[in-house]
Amino acid sequence: MAQDLIEEEGIFFDELDKLRALEPDVSQKTSELREECKEFVEKMERFQEKVGGLIELVDQLAKETETEKFKAIGARNLVKLVEKQRMALQQQLEALIVEKKTQLERYRIECDALSKVESEQSEFINQFILQ
Repeated sequence: MAQDLIEEEGIFFDELDKLRALEPDVSQKTSELREECKEFVEKMERFQEKVGGLIELVDQLAKETETEKFKAIGARNLVKLVEKQRMALQQQLEALIVEKKTQLERYRIECDALSKVESEQSEFINQFILQ
């Protein structure tokens, strides 16, 4: 009966007969909850470490991707520049070919004219010798 009066006042004795302000069941559940919380916190810390490592890895991959992207853009620009230079050179060479063909045609005409003059002069010399 005295035990019941004490418990009604909110004072309890645990299994070691120590005086407690909480019921033994509540105290035990509180201890279990504390342990579970401690385990949960430890698991969360491990999870945060793993996530932190993953984030670092993703950041590193993002930087490498950006670097490769800039390299690819540079290479593409270089290819375009080389292509433009090649086209400019091709146009220069085509213009040079046209110029050389024109010069060849001029030389051909001059050669034909000189051949005609030579044949005329040879004919004149032959007529002069025969007379």
